[in-house]
Order: sequence, then C-alpha cells, then structure tokens
Amino acid sequence: MPQAQAVSRQRGQGQAAGDVAPDAAVTRWIKRALRVDPPRAKSLIVTFWGDALAPHGGGVWLAGLIRLMAPFGINERLVRTSVFRLAQDGWLQATSMGRMSRYQLTGDGKHHFDDAYRRIYTRPADTWDDTWELVLAESVPAKRRAALRKELVWSGFGALGAALFLRPTQPDRALPEVVDAPGVARHLRHAIARDVPGRRPLASSVDTAWELINVAADYRSFLQRFGAVIDRFRTTDEHGHDPQQCFMVRTLLIHAYRRVLLRDPLLPAALLPLDWPGAAAYALCRDFYRLTHRCAERHLAATLTSAAEDFPPADASFYQRFGGLD
Repeated sequence: MPQAQAVSRQRGQGQAAGDVAPDAAVTRWIKRALRVDPPRAKSLIVTFWGDALAPHGGGVWLAGLIRLMAPFGINERLVRTSVFRLAQDGWLQATSMGRMSRYQLTGDGKHHFDDAYRRIYTRPADTWDDTWELVLAESVPAKRRAALRKELVWSGFGALGAALFLRPTQPDRALPEVVDAPGVARHLRHAIARDVPGRRPLASSVDTAWELINVAADYRSFLQRFGAVIDRFRTTDEHGHDPQQCFMVRTLLIHAYRRVLLRDPLLPAALLPLDWPGAAAYALCRDFYRLTHRCAERHLAATLTSAAEDFPPADASFYQRFGGLD
C-alpha cells in the first residue's frame, strides 16, 4: 500500500474520541518522509518495540502491531515476516490463542533493548578523569576477531590498529559480553591507562580511532530533517496535537536518532569539537518527547486496547527518559 494511502486510510483507527483533527502540514511531512526515506520493516519494528512497547511489558497481539505499522506503509505480510525473523533471532517469543498470535520480548531481547535504549534516553556524563581503557587483542584467534571488533566498536571503543582498541574510561560503561566469551577472554589484555608526561597524549588519536566527521554529518542531516516538523508541534499546546501524528513522528524521530546514535562513541565533551551536533540532536529528541509523550501514549492505548485486554500502563523507567517526563 502506498504511504500516502496508508496514512489517509488509517484515520479513525486507534484515534480516541474527542481528539483534534490532524495537522495538514504534519501529514504532508510524514508522507514526504516515508517517500524519501522509507524505513525497513524489521528495523522500524525494532525501534517501535524498544521505544513504545518495552515500557508497557514488551508484548503485543500481532493484529494490533499490524494496525500500528500500516500508516508507515508496512503491510501485513512485512509485519508477519519481520516478527517471525525477530523470533528466530531470539528477541521475541510467540504464543497463540486460537487464530491469534501474541509476541513478547524474551529475556535476551529485553537485555538487548535495555542496553541499546539506555544510550538513547540518557545523556552521557560530561565529566571524565582523563584515563583510558585499553584492550589488546593481538593473540585472539582469527575466527573471533571480526565479532570482537564489532562489539568493541559498538561499545564505544576506537581502533588504533588491527588489535589495539581504546575508549575514555566511564564507570557506567561495562565491557561487552564478547570479551568474556570462551576462546576470547584468555587472549585479551585489558588495562586502564593515563598519559605519560613528555609522550604523545592518547587524545591526539581521536581523529584516527573514530570517524567523527561522518557521525557529525549524520547528526546535522538529522537536525535538518526533523527540526521544521518539530517546530510545527511547538506552535500549539499538547491538547492541539493529533495522537496518531504524535506517535508517528516520535517513532520516525527515535528511529532516525537511533541509527546515528549507535555509531556515536559518546566521547566526553573534552574530546569533541566545540560545534559537536550530538548534544543538539539529543535536545531535539528530549524536547519533542516531553511535548508529545502523553498524546502518543493515547494513540497506543486506543489502538492496542481490545475487548479482551487493556493496554498496560508504562512502567516507572518510561518517565525517567530524557531526564524526566511530566
């Protein structure tokens, strides 16, 4: 189904009585956004699950998920295929009741979401004690190196060669689990280092170890893409917002932010350029979330509540996102 048709045909489904009419300018923005950069079904569902479902218990009936994804141009076949693959990957488990299916986060799936989404909603610490974590993986077996490198980079490490990795020490950032995996742990050396007077400072390796130029460019594209539509929401108070539009823009916003953020090493401010756009991107997400979270939650509840089941309220962690929601 084309995205333009999907948005218009879904009006009235999941919309609570008494809600305001959609903003025509926001409708045009959503259609254009879905046409120019259509999200991949599985990736968008991962974003939706972590952003919207995880704080409500992490489960959903398949029919409800199909209704929520339709306005994004994700049809029933793509939804079914995506959740089936997520179940195969161990993120979801399925239960059936007659012809209906329900999908729930597994323990491993919840762990993955908690780890990834903690980075989205929590601003990294600005303080740093000038020490570095070093991982030397020179003797790791060749068949393990690619997976090790991928996990270390995802965890904020930069590469100073094929076998040496570093990142600024941050007490709340644990080493990735792959470091303790059988066949890896005994081949690694992990140390905390500090600059030696008279020697080249480790901070001089930042440009070599991390591709900050590319990450900065992606942050600026993100700000340009979402700035205008979010300004549109700022022109009215929360009671003047359409719940489905709040939900859709929030989902697309977090989806795009996640794609950039998970490549950001989250370095301390002391190691970043003065014009680093990551802080502005975080502030944009925070402001929009605070402005629209009640409205978006109304759309979720109206769409996912059924005669057999109420949509559970969000847990306490939801209201701690972005430094606290009202």
